[in-house]
Amino acid sequence: MIKKLRIGVLLGGLSIEREVSFTSGRTICDHLDTTLYDVVPVFQSSENKLFILPWRFLHRGKISDFEHRLQAEAQQLSWDDLKNCVDFMWIAQHGRYAEDGCIQGFLEVLRIPYLGSKVLGSALGMDKALQKYFLKAAGITVPKDIIVLPHELVLYENNPNLLLDKLKKKSLEFPLVVKPAHEGSSLGISVVFDEHELIAATQKASYVTPETVQPILIEERIEGMEFTCVILKDPTKPEPVCLPITEVLYEKGHYLHGYEQKYMPGRSIKFTPGRCSKEAALKIQNTCLKVMDALNFTTLGRIDGFLQTDGTVIIIDPNTLCGMAPSGFFFTQAAQIGMGHTDMINYLIKIELQRYGMNQEISETEKTTTAHNQKIRIGVLLGGPSNEKETSLDSGRNICYKLSPYKYEVLPLFVDTKTELYPLTQKELVCNATAEIEHKIDRSTRINWSDLPQLVDFVFIGLHGGPGEDGSVQGTLEMLGLPYNGSGVPASALCMDKFKTNEFLRAQGFAVPTSRLVSQTEWIADKETVLKELMAEFDLPVIVKPHDDGCSVMVKKAKHQTNLVESIESIFAHNKQYVMVEECITGMELTVGVIGNEKPQALPPSQTVTAGDILTIEEKFLPGAGENQTPAPLPAAQITLVQKTIEGVFAALGCTGYARIDCFYQTAAQSKTGTERIVALEVNSLPGLTPATCIFHQAAEVGIKPMDFIDMIVTLGFERHKKQAIKTFPTPAINTIVEEQPKKTTLSIN
Repeated sequence: MIKKLRIGVLLGGLSIEREVSFTSGRTICDHLDTTLYDVVPVFQSSENKLFILPWRFLHRGKISDFEHRLQAEAQQLSWDDLKNCVDFMWIAQHGRYAEDGCIQGFLEVLRIPYLGSKVLGSALGMDKALQKYFLKAAGITVPKDIIVLPHELVLYENNPNLLLDKLKKKSLEFPLVVKPAHEGSSLGISVVFDEHELIAATQKASYVTPETVQPILIEERIEGMEFTCVILKDPTKPEPVCLPITEVLYEKGHYLHGYEQKYMPGRSIKFTPGRCSKEAALKIQNTCLKVMDALNFTTLGRIDGFLQTDGTVIIIDPNTLCGMAPSGFFFTQAAQIGMGHTDMINYLIKIELQRYGMNQEISETEKTTTAHNQKIRIGVLLGGPSNEKETSLDSGRNICYKLSPYKYEVLPLFVDTKTELYPLTQKELVCNATAEIEHKIDRSTRINWSDLPQLVDFVFIGLHGGPGEDGSVQGTLEMLGLPYNGSGVPASALCMDKFKTNEFLRAQGFAVPTSRLVSQTEWIADKETVLKELMAEFDLPVIVKPHDDGCSVMVKKAKHQTNLVESIESIFAHNKQYVMVEECITGMELTVGVIGNEKPQALPPSQTVTAGDILTIEEKFLPGAGENQTPAPLPAAQITLVQKTIEGVFAALGCTGYARIDCFYQTAAQSKTGTERIVALEVNSLPGLTPATCIFHQAAEVGIKPMDFIDMIVTLGFERHKKQAIKTFPTPAINTIVEEQPKKTTLSIN
């Protein structure tokens, strides 16, 4: 008898959309083919506890009907236990921690295949402000808007005229749409018709999740036919599947398709297919396909927008996950092509399993506990599965050594090639290579990720590249309610994608190299045409590198056409799907450390001196190799220009804690614009902290010793977490921990 695949359906959750999530999950459980799959409903409570939900609770009207009974009547499990319970996860949750890259990151770390967009696509899909830069860069029309940050709210509440002036400068006139930047399902959205309603609407949007103040968008109100379009990407088909679009109408006396209208039975007024011409419908679908590509959506997307009378398509809300209410848009559109609920749900499972191949080995887990210690307990992650694992070992070991033993209890945690955790003894910590550690560690000591909150108060990520730096580990720690160093999920995921980072910074007005992505598919299909296009677009030499790997990994300088071909094919040979070809910039190469949260401060820049064409990993991290001039030999005015520009890059990308940003300073003569400028190259959201790294040199220039610098990073991590933590997360000691951090006088941190 063939063993059935165990499909976990994750429902409930931590967001204000948890009731909608419960409804979606129930629908999926009801319609999964039980002849093929064993269905495992996994409920996440508001206290961030996981339970295998008894089927008798699955059909209750709302979560409050049964949540108080779970502890006594349901099987509780840890996140790590999921690997023993499910082979694949359908994320039926919506909103925060479900659609924003957090749960996706955690599942990546746990190596559990799941349905839908991955970390970066999810992060971009949930961040309504950030996504607009990528949509506009792709030629997609979006509403005009302004962004209001949380710290600006009080200012505008006290002086509304300042907000009105800001709107006027952007040519925004009433009526306006006010909405949260990081929420879904029309929650917190208002249409305002005059200035008297405006401030109340901003407060409603910013505080829609009571525990968290969030940025808001104030947008122009679009007139036209509102639509929603569902697109499926099937790896077995040459073209995506576009379901027939739905036209959405408003209830009488309402000015948007609100939460109640979406989910209350009988309240939604819609036409599927939409009442527009075939040409207009095709234009909508093609635009939505461009949205999917621009935002890295995979498998499934629901794109909302407007078709104006002049034929313009305006996108207002891309979603990586569809609500699965029985009468929702998804099933309404599927019915138009003859597919019922069961057909469509099982089709989605089929295409996602096809994408994964489902050849992953599902490993067993164990529970590990330790006693609480009065010192601040810090787990340091080192190693990992990426190409930079050896540098990570060196960084993590150095972090362990530079955390004050008087203040911290340090737990070195080796992340192996399967992203499993193992505590290291001092003997293991001093090993020279990750392969040596892999051979020596006692596999019976493995620690579950979900046990970390019981073992540590803070996680210091000493990983580089891969899941440690691309938002996956960050999402994991967010789900566990643990503070950590560096940037959060969106900034981490974005900075790891060099091409997307360039697109974003260019849209923000920063100078970046011209670049292009070459896919393996197009290269194999027509190498000669791609090469011809590259030679027409770029002057040699060019830089060739992966778009999604760490610093100096597989980076080549191609000086002639033969070099270019060899460099591209070399990267494809390392199982990369894309190669980034980039303009070669001349000038003074610099690397600049930045530290801070809301008010980042750039450290003195270092000039990078290379022995060859490209700075190697050895020159960056090997003691005695490479050369960095700190501070860079530039006049004071140019040093200030570099620092201010880099601080702007850091802030624009939403980085927090610290980072190292590589750039070029160009004189007016070197710059193609004819004026001096700073060209941003690469943002490292988790820079190396090896003994030889230049960021320690830069900190020393302003009087910060390495141990104090590490201490500052921890402080900033606690501060960031304190401001963003959800109250139900198990971090009761966080206020005390933050207060215990020393105040630095050499460099303010905010």
